Amino acid sequence: MEATYRNYKPFSFPSAFNSTQSYWLTRFVILRLLGIIYAIAFLVAINQIIPLIGKDGLLPIGNGIKMISNAIGTTEGFIRLPSLFWFNHSDGMLLFVAWAGFIFSCVVVAGFANAILLFVLWFLYMSFVHLGQDWYGYGWEIQLLETGFLSIFLCPLLDMRPFPKRAPPFQIIVLFRWLIFRIMLGSGLIKIRGDEIWRNGTALYYHFETQPIPGPLSRWFHFLPHRILKIGVWFNFLAELIAPLFAFRPRTARHIAGVIMVLLQLNIFISGNLSFLNWLTIIPALACFDDGFWSRILPRKLVAKAKAAAANQETSKPMQTTAWVVTIVVVFLSVGPVINLFSSRQVMNTSFDPLDLVNTYGAFGTVGQERYNVIFEGTWDDDSTDKANWQPYIYKGLPVELDKRPPQIAPYHLRFDWQIWFAGMSTADEYPWVYSLAWKLLHNDANAVSLFAKNPFKDKPPKYVRAVLYRYAFAKPGNAQKLWWTRENLGLWLPVLSVNNQQLIDYLKNEGWLK
Repeated sequence: MEATYRNYKPFSFPSAFNSTQSYWLTRFVILRLLGIIYAIAFLVAINQIIPLIGKDGLLPIGNGIKMISNAIGTTEGFIRLPSLFWFNHSDGMLLFVAWAGFIFSCVVVAGFANAILLFVLWFLYMSFVHLGQDWYGYGWEIQLLETGFLSIFLCPLLDMRPFPKRAPPFQIIVLFRWLIFRIMLGSGLIKIRGDEIWRNGTALYYHFETQPIPGPLSRWFHFLPHRILKIGVWFNFLAELIAPLFAFRPRTARHIAGVIMVLLQLNIFISGNLSFLNWLTIIPALACFDDGFWSRILPRKLVAKAKAAAANQETSKPMQTTAWVVTIVVVFLSVGPVINLFSSRQVMNTSFDPLDLVNTYGAFGTVGQERYNVIFEGTWDDDSTDKANWQPYIYKGLPVELDKRPPQIAPYHLRFDWQIWFAGMSTADEYPWVYSLAWKLLHNDANAVSLFAKNPFKDKPPKYVRAVLYRYAFAKPGNAQKLWWTRENLGLWLPVLSVNNQQLIDYLKNEGWLK
C-alpha cells in the first residue's frame, strides 16, 4: 500500500496545454448534448408530424403554404420562412426529413460532427419550425435553431473526429455565453415585469399545479412549505437575473454562475415536463466551463484524448476568420433583441431575422393560479345530453383520470397536449383545428386517435363528440381515495357534434379541411 501510494502521480496537463484556457472538452460535451436534443426533436417529428401537419393532419402543411403564398407569394414566403417543404411537402417527404435528421443526430451523439453535418441538421430542423404552424410555435424551437447555428462554427469543415486538430474558436465560446446571458436575463426580466406573484415571491404556490404538463414530482413540489417555495422564487431570480451577469467574468465567478444556471434547469426538469427546454438551455451554460473544470469530472481517458489533441493542434486561419465573421453578424443582429430585453414592452420568444440567428427569450412571464383542462368525450348513446354515457379520450401527458399519477414525459415533447393546455385558457373558436379534430374522432381517424394514449371507441366511432372544460387541482397526498387530482366541471368547451351536423361540415369545407 505504501509503495503504491509513493508511486502514484496525479493526472496533470502538460505545460503546452493550459486547461483553464482550453475548450476541447467543453466542445465535446456541448456537441454530444446538442446531438441528443436534435435526436429527441426529430423523433418527436417522426411520431407526430403526420397527424399534426400531414396531408390529412389537423393543420395540413399544404393549406398553410397556400395561405402564405396567397398573402405574400411563394418566393417571398421562402425568403421569410426558409424550408425544404416549399419544394415538396408530401407525407413521405415529411417523414424522410424527420428520419434523416434523427439518423444524423445519432451520428453526433456517437461523437462525430463537423460543420457540414451540423449545418444540415440546422436546416432540416428549420424546415419544420418555419412551416410547422401552431405546433412549432414554442420558444425552444428558435432557441434550438440559434444554438444549432452557433455549433456549426465550433467544428472544422470536414474533420468529424471527436477531438480534431482544430481547436474550438474562442469567439464562438463567447457567443454561447452571450446566448445564455440573453436566455436567462430575458426570462428573469419578463417575470419581474409580467406578474405580481413573481414580484411578491408567491409564483411557485401555483406553478407546479398549473404548468402545462405536470410530472411525477410536481405534486410533491406543490405542497412544499410556502417559505421553501418562496426561497425557490429567489433562487430563480439569482439564476436568471444575477448569475448571467457573471458569464463573462474571470473563471471562478464564471464557473459558479454556470453551476447556478445549470442547477436551476435541473430543478425545473425534475419538477415538471417542459419538453427538452431545460436540457437545451443547459447547452450554452456549459460554455462557462473550461477544460480545467471538465477534467475534474469527466473520465480520465476522455481527458487524455483532449490533451493529446491539444498537443497536436493546428491553427486554421479560415476557421478563425469565419468565427470572426459570425461574431460580427451576431453582434449586428443582437441590436433588436437587446433593445427588446430592456424595453418596458418586452416580448418573449421572438425572432428578429428569417434564419432565427439571434432571438429574444423568456418563459412563464405570468403564472396561472388555476388549472383548466379540456377533455374530449364521446358516446355511442342516441342521447347527447349529460345523461348519456360519455367516455373520455385519455391524453398522453395531460391529466384526465383523477387517480393517475402524472407521467414523466420530458425531454420528449407532446405537441398536441401542449396546444390543448393553451386551448383550455381560451375558447374553441381561437383554436379552430379542434373542430377538425372532433370530425376525425367521429370517424375514428387513425392519425387523430394516435395523438391520445387511449381511444375508448376502438370497435366503432362514437355517435357524438364534445369537449368539457374542467378545473383541476392536486389532491392532498395521503387522501383516503388515493387520488392525485380533484376537478370541477365548468361546462361545455366544444358543443356536442355529430357526423350529421351540417354547420360543422360547412365550416370544415370552408377551411379546406374537408373536400
